[in-house]
Formats: sequence, C-alpha cells, structure tokens
Amino acid sequence: MPSVQFNSRPDLTRSGVGVVKVSTWDVGSPERQRRTVEAVRAAWGDRDWPHPGLLSYTVHTGEDGRTLLHYSQWSGEEAYQDFVRPGRDARNADIDAAVPGIDRLGLHSYELYRSGFRDGTPEPGCVVIVDVEFAGPDPARQRGWVDAVFEALESEPVPAPGGLSAHFHLGTEGDRVLNYAEWATAQAHADALASDGEGIGSPSPQWERVQNFPGMTGGSVHRYLPALSLAPGL
Repeated sequence: MPSVQFNSRPDLTRSGVGVVKVSTWDVGSPERQRRTVEAVRAAWGDRDWPHPGLLSYTVHTGEDGRTLLHYSQWSGEEAYQDFVRPGRDARNADIDAAVPGIDRLGLHSYELYRSGFRDGTPEPGCVVIVDVEFAGPDPARQRGWVDAVFEALESEPVPAPGGLSAHFHLGTEGDRVLNYAEWATAQAHADALASDGEGIGSPSPQWERVQNFPGMTGGSVHRYLPALSLAPGL
C-alpha cells in the first residue's frame, strides 16, 4: 500500500469518485477537537494507506467548538464495504484511546452532482455544509432543487463577497442534498447570511422558489474550519 500524503484540502471534483461518505463526530469541546485532529493525524500518518478504493479522507473542525466533519471519497460503494467488512479499523481504536468518549453521529452516502466556482479561487478559510432534507426519495426532485439553486445564483447581479465554490451532492437514498461550499472566511459567510434575503442571496423569485421548493422538509447550515486532508502518496 502507498504511504499517506497530507494535503490542505480535498480535490472535490476529482475523477474516479463513485461515492462520498459524510459523517459528524461530537467530541464536546475545542480542546478535544484539537486533540482528536492530532489523533487522526497520528493514527493515519503512522500507517500505509488502508485501501486502494479510498481516494481521500478529510476532517474539518466545527465552528461550534465540539463537532468534526468527516468527508471521504471512494471509488464506489463496493470499495467502502470491502474496507469496513473486516470490522473496526485500528485507526479508530487509536483515536478512541487518545480521546475517549467520541459520539459518532449519522453517516450518509452521496454522489457529486454539480459544482460551481469563482474564477481564481484561493484556498478556503471556511467550509460551509448545507444539509437539505426532502419528504421521501425522489432523485428528480433532488436534481430539481440543485438546479433551482444554480438558477438563483446566476440571477444575482453581484455574487456574495467571499464565496469561492459550491459542490452539490445528492444522497444515494434520494431524500437529501448536501452542499459543500468553500468560503474565504467564516465572517464572509456570516455577512452573506445577514443580507436582505432569507439566507444567501437577495430577495427574488428565484430564491423564493429555492426556499419553498415542493417536498423540502428541513435543513441545516454549519460552518467548519479546514483541518486535515489525506490522500494516498506515491
């Protein structure tokens, strides 16, 4: 197996990604966030890359001071199942030994659908995760909502300052969408939310359609700071 390569961010549109796994850990405090990231770095850096089907593994620290976002790219669901089939990975055992009591929250599977970029995108200082849930599986509705967001974004006379990219993922069960958005800073995103519209964007028929899309039952927005991104080395 190859060694581990440490990167500043994942390549969100890289080729060969068949499925993306996203989960959240609640570790309870800023100090435990820091210790958990250090434990992840040590547990992964001390071993060879675990599986050829794992293309990247990324961890971000929540602005709330207690959560960690985990984002991993896989060649496909079969590769992920092959990785987890033998049982608990030794890396997780090492992490739990270093930081006991981690609460591992739900894991969801996604496929990347559409991405948009600002020209000359720099390294992000903040990652915003937007989760949207729908009433039951409907892949056409998932795609329709994302397409409506892009129409609303394109209708804006001036893009929100600080927005760098948006990567919309469709849940494989058909009932949720995740937007992995990169921003220059957390403050830039906070300022955009405080603008005249309900969320990002100005009041307009296009944004009203996004916010009142048929079948949408809920959603959440969370900000994270980039912490650690790993990929197979040479």
